[in-house]
Amino acid sequence: MTSSTHLIGGDLPYRLVATDLDGTLLTSAETVSERTRAALAAATGAGALHIVVTGRSAVWARPVFDEIGYTGIAVCGQGAQVYDAGAHKLLTSLTLDRRLAAVAIEKIEAETGPLAVAANQDGLDGQVLAGPGYELLIGSDLPVVRAERGELFASPLSKLYVQHPGLTDDGLAEAARRAAGDLVGVVMAGPGVVELLPLGLSKATGLAVAARRLGVRAADTIAFGDMPNDVPMFGWAAHGVAMANAHEELLAVADEVTAGNDEDGVAVVLERLYPAR
Repeated sequence: MTSSTHLIGGDLPYRLVATDLDGTLLTSAETVSERTRAALAAATGAGALHIVVTGRSAVWARPVFDEIGYTGIAVCGQGAQVYDAGAHKLLTSLTLDRRLAAVAIEKIEAETGPLAVAANQDGLDGQVLAGPGYELLIGSDLPVVRAERGELFASPLSKLYVQHPGLTDDGLAEAARRAAGDLVGVVMAGPGVVELLPLGLSKATGLAVAARRLGVRAADTIAFGDMPNDVPMFGWAAHGVAMANAHEELLAVADEVTAGNDEDGVAVVLERLYPAR
């Protein structure tokens, strides 16, 4: 990673500003502050592009994008989906092999005991099916449909969510990688959110696809995040900025730490890089 003081094309620090959504761009009230809006406007006004890179699937991200007025390209579902927020259209979508996912669950449960599992169906019409015992701990008013375990694998999936009654999120993620890391990707994305993904998928792979569409490179990119699922994105981008409220795993690899998401941490950095004219 490189210093955030480098200049691209004369006087533009970074051509692409990649921001995580929950815990980063959004405040705890799930809004974007006026200061952050102004800082992003100054950055894009100077010629930079802004892209949201979120663990939320497009179906869960769409109402937030509509609420905050985001109409650009977004990377959703931990990199599985590239989504045109303005057109409400999926541009790319990868799915999780359901047979491998079912085997992965069996292998993890053999080590940890019973899990609570939820399934994120593929596509813009896909629902999030919550199996017995699964309780959503992040986001407000996100649609979840109750289902039996067998129903979770009936339709194409983008990912699975798993919870355990006795393990911490980090402990569960570690156990899942140990038991099934050769079958699926495992990531901790937030409180109560440990996810099983297609092997090799990450925010970095999705961002790389979107960046090619936008005509920008990793070397042109500054990334903001707060959770372990942002680690690959920091590895891909030229400069990684962790929020003060970030998980210790992300803080350990960040080039810079800014203020928390409720203290306009994204704006603090962007105001320095792209002063309002």
